[in-house]
Order: sequence, then C-alpha cells, then structure tokens
Amino acid sequence: MGFKCGIVGLPNVGKSTLFNALTETQAAQAANYPFCTIEPNVGQVAVPDERLDKIAAIAKSAKVIHTQLAFVDIAGLVKGASKGEGLGNQFLGNIREVDAIVHVLRCFEDDDIQHVANRVDPIADAEVVETELLLSDLESLEKRVPAAQKKATGGDKEAKAMASVLGQALDLLREGKPARLTEPKDTEEERLFEQAQLLTAKPVLYVCNVAEEDAANGNALSQQVFAKAEREGAEAVVVSAAIEAELIGMEPEERGEYLSELGLTESGLSRVIRAGYKLLGLNTFFTAGPKEARAWTFPNGAKAPQAAGEIHSDFERGFIRAETIAYDDFVGLGGESAARDAGKLRQEGKEYLVQDGDVMLFKFNV
Repeated sequence: MGFKCGIVGLPNVGKSTLFNALTETQAAQAANYPFCTIEPNVGQVAVPDERLDKIAAIAKSAKVIHTQLAFVDIAGLVKGASKGEGLGNQFLGNIREVDAIVHVLRCFEDDDIQHVANRVDPIADAEVVETELLLSDLESLEKRVPAAQKKATGGDKEAKAMASVLGQALDLLREGKPARLTEPKDTEEERLFEQAQLLTAKPVLYVCNVAEEDAANGNALSQQVFAKAEREGAEAVVVSAAIEAELIGMEPEERGEYLSELGLTESGLSRVIRAGYKLLGLNTFFTAGPKEARAWTFPNGAKAPQAAGEIHSDFERGFIRAETIAYDDFVGLGGESAARDAGKLRQEGKEYLVQDGDVMLFKFNV
C-alpha cells in the first residue's frame, strides 16, 4: 500500500521545483510563468527508512526494496477555478484522484520571481485554493443533497444515510468550513461520505517553501502557516525547494555534509514523507530474508491478515498466523534466529494489531 499526494498551489510558489527535487527528475518544467505544468506529472519516490537498511544488513538480504510514494504535480490554480477559470476544471479533477493534498505555500521574498497576485502572503494564497475547492464541493452537494432527501422520503435507506452525512457536510461548507470536519454516524455513512469524493474532505499537508537561510528554523511567514495547520488539524513542514534541487545528483556522503552545513539533519523529502504518513495514519512493517528485505505500508489499526494482504490477496485469504518480531528485538538481538532463541519471536493470530516496525513472516494456506 502506498499513497498518492497531489502537489498544489498558486502559480510560481515552487510546486514544480519541489516536485523535481522530490522525485529527482526534471519531468516537470519549472519556469517563471503560470501554467508551465499543463499535464499532471507523476513521480514514484522510494520512501527512505533507515530501519530497512539495518534489517537488510542483519538478514544479509541480496535486495532492498523500499515502499513507494507517488507525487502528482498538478497545474497551478487561480481564483475562479471552480467556474473553469484558468485550468480550473482540470485542476479540480486531478485533485479528486489523490489521497492527500500537499499544499505548497510561498514563504520567501524574491523580486526575480513573479507572484500571480504581486504579494507574499501564504495565508491569503492558501485561502484562494481552499475557497475554490470549497465552492466546487458546495456546488456538487447543493444538487446531490436535495435529491437524496427526496429519495429518503420514499423509504430508501441508503438515500436516508446519504442525506444525513452529506447534509452535514453541506452545512459545514455553507459555514466556510471543509467537509473533512464531517462526523459520519456509522460505517454506512462513512462509506457514502468516502464515495462522495469531496475535495475538502482530503487531508492537507502544508509545505512552507522558504529561502535557504530559513530552511532549519523557518521564518515569520512559515510560523503563520503552522498556526493555521494546528487550528485545522492539518500538518505542516518547512522545506527549501532550492536546497532540495541542490541535493539532486549528490552522493549520500555529500548530501549529509551539505545538509549539516545548513543546520539540517535530513532532507525535505524525509520531512514531507513523515508528515504525510502521520496525516494519513500509515505505518510500516518489514519482511526479511536472504533474497530480499522489504518495507510495506499499512493503515493504523490493521490486523495481521489485512497486513498480509498488502503482500498478496492469497496471504490474507488463507491466513493462518504471523511470526512476528519487534524491530528493536530484531536489531538488538541480531536477527531472526537469535530472536527466536530469546523467546522474542511471537506467533500472532487473526486478531493481532500490527505495530509499526514489526518484522513479519506470514503462514498461509489456500
């Protein structure tokens, strides 16, 4: 299981530069004018995880396979997108297909880079994008909710649930609040709410694009964004797209030295991924052996059979048990055999809640 993040924002805030840096490609043309990104570019990124490298070394694995994260660089949005202005319809359609929104906000001054509104105000920029998403959802629900309410009067149970949950979302939107604050009453309402694919229901990660000198500690503008994220229950990180671009092509040792000189301990990619995982409630389990060591992504609260299904549907369908070793025990004791001898290898059944960092071997029969 991976997830797809749509990189959005106003033109010239650093979206494409960040995308190029994150995916270590030049697939998206970064240029100083609006709409240089016409089609959404998709980049698959290996999720860095030092734990996997340590596990692979202990297991003497021939291959190391990291889990993947997809970034989608979506065309810049302007005011009026919900009415089709600029590339509005395409922009909104592309957002509908992603799991989370990575909202890049300009938090740097540079007279050489034109801002579409001739200002540097990340909060105002955020509100432009959010308003267009909200207006799009509002238009959609103002048609769908009355139709569901009408069907519900005829005794249609699904229509009644839909009218309830989408009616709640519509009330929030009319108050200028995002649909993600909706609270479905039960699993049926949850299902219908997810099916509605509302743009403002998607979780948001704000990326504050700062100048190199502010990469370590941020600045006054990024502090405003962090305060906004805290109020909304969203996530925020500080990244310098310029620094990330410099890291492209560097050897690992060079990268470490360069980041250290700037007062940084990790790349922007690592910060974005960690914040994204937290936002979506994702964790990692590992499999390891002589052929390969591999990381797998699973959602919080997943039970052992569900995690097994991330590898193959047959593993979930014919699940018997999972031989499980906690990461700290696997590394601290020096591998599977030592963990088994020390009584740290556990036999877990169908009700086991998988923990982040578990090293697992699934037994199944189909």
